[in-house]
Amino acid sequence: MKAFVFPGQGAQFSGMGKELYESSPAARNLFDKADEILGFEISKIMFEGSDEELRQTKVTQPAVFLHSVAAAVALGEEFRPDMVAGHSLGELSALVAAGVLDFEAGLRLVYARALAMQKACEAVPSTMAAVLGLTDEAVEGVCEGIEGVVAANYNCPGQVVISGTREAVQEACVKAKEAGAKRALPLAVGGGFHSPCMASAKEELQRAIEQTEFRAPRCPVYQNVDARPHTSPEEIKTNLIAQLTSPVRWTQSVLAMVADGAEEFVELGPGKVLTGLVSKIAAK
Repeated sequence: MKAFVFPGQGAQFSGMGKELYESSPAARNLFDKADEILGFEISKIMFEGSDEELRQTKVTQPAVFLHSVAAAVALGEEFRPDMVAGHSLGELSALVAAGVLDFEAGLRLVYARALAMQKACEAVPSTMAAVLGLTDEAVEGVCEGIEGVVAANYNCPGQVVISGTREAVQEACVKAKEAGAKRALPLAVGGGFHSPCMASAKEELQRAIEQTEFRAPRCPVYQNVDARPHTSPEEIKTNLIAQLTSPVRWTQSVLAMVADGAEEFVELGPGKVLTGLVSKIAAK
């Protein structure tokens, strides 16, 4: 069985999507449509923009989403998933690829999500850090002792990202090293995603999601919130709303897909971050 996976924020790079645009008429159509829907030339920023321009949340999220969905569309008949999953923002790419959302609705939701998260970041100074070399439980233990920080991304065994207010994350990094972490690295992100710091963004996104039509997917979608397969549009919607303030259970999602028969993982989108994580999680 084949699982298709879609990356999140952080996978972007200058020049992303240009090859797809030039080689696939179906992909080119999506880039042109995205420029029209968003009201600015996101394709130009993707192809020629600086790293700084691409790092802005309101640009990064639609850019990574557009690249991922265009890659799926460019595959044509070869895109036959038995299951899909996406990391954080990538979950929206997965939902469009699986037919839950049409492209325009998906892009509008991504842009609403990006603007809401940007606003939340400006309201509460927050950040994230990667803790390397500790078990999930050890990282959770560090966070439990400090108010304002939580485990946010379970990326692979020995790599958990923590998120929260700047002071709490700094304190947790010190405590993680004391607990035996090899490294605790602050990340160059706009704010504390997948933590209570995103509560205001979650409310805004919920309003947008509730006004959007969700259809049954053509295959199960393994969602970040509970790492379980979902086919009910209502469940998918509820989980997508909860995702902004809940951890991304990527390790658990990959293990669940393997347990359910996934033998091959194909990453669609910029970079190969998830391919690397999958190889660590599903190492035989």
